[in-house]
Amino acid sequence: MVSAKIELHVHLEGAIRPATLLEIARRNGEVLPADTVEGLEALYRFTDFRHFLSVWRMTTNCLRTADDFRRVVVNYAQEAREHGAVYLEAIFSPAERVETHAIDWDEMFTGYTEGAVEAQERFGVAVRFTPDLYRGCPVDLAEECARVSVRYRDRGIVGLGIGGDERRSTLAPYGKAIRIAQEGGLAFVPHAGEVGGPECVREALDLGAVRLRHGIRAVEEPGLLEEIAGRGVVLDVCPTSNLRTGVVEDIAAHPLPLLHAAGVRCSVNTDDPAMFGTDLGQEHDLAARFGVTADHAYAAGLAGALCEDAVLTRLQESARSV
Repeated sequence: MVSAKIELHVHLEGAIRPATLLEIARRNGEVLPADTVEGLEALYRFTDFRHFLSVWRMTTNCLRTADDFRRVVVNYAQEAREHGAVYLEAIFSPAERVETHAIDWDEMFTGYTEGAVEAQERFGVAVRFTPDLYRGCPVDLAEECARVSVRYRDRGIVGLGIGGDERRSTLAPYGKAIRIAQEGGLAFVPHAGEVGGPECVREALDLGAVRLRHGIRAVEEPGLLEEIAGRGVVLDVCPTSNLRTGVVEDIAAHPLPLLHAAGVRCSVNTDDPAMFGTDLGQEHDLAARFGVTADHAYAAGLAGALCEDAVLTRLQESARSV
């Protein structure tokens, strides 16, 4: 029997399988840097983190319509359910779409949130969202994104994140956007400690992060690691992602065993499964090799989930029944 799983860190744009991405691009008149499944798969052989971000920008901006965004949610919910997912906290990057192609905010948010309704009805998977800003995003655009996210709070938006290259910018320019989200009832869930060091983790915590995307480089500072464990801060760990982007040189050297041994709660996630050639089942198998069992991962997912109490209650029941 497949065990129930919670995934807290999956970028929906990076979860679109190549054949579907090509179909969407052709329908929207967008030319991708490769026009076959094999060509896209070859493009996804990343040399480092910056190369990954470059390919991300070249491929994920083909999404245009509410139906595109709806479809992305439904397709991934179906895939994840096959691996036991009962709850997804999914990420999408609206500010990039607005800046690059002037796509309407409501077009995106409506499509994604309607996709969540369909995913629940068809597959029994609860989906909530944490839209992502990116380091380097114009500050006024980031603040507008935060306001729109708050406006959709009653339709499944539960947090606001920041991704991108930590070496490009600190979080300081986005302080107002973060406050807008927090004052509007959304949690702050940034990427930190992925390519950046412990100082990036500390900055995120100081700005009120309730959970960290990645956070693996906290192992480099024992005091910080102890604090994270003591506070019960959940790290959303994505082992294959870290290998494919060059954040870790060899999977055997991944910090997950050290994090687990230190008592840090670690959820297990795919990050960008289509781009990294993985799925939720593979990531859990990999984590189990490091001592993070399905029960450990599910407990961390429960601790980190930002959904409403009624959904949390169902997730607790799933842990007992699946």
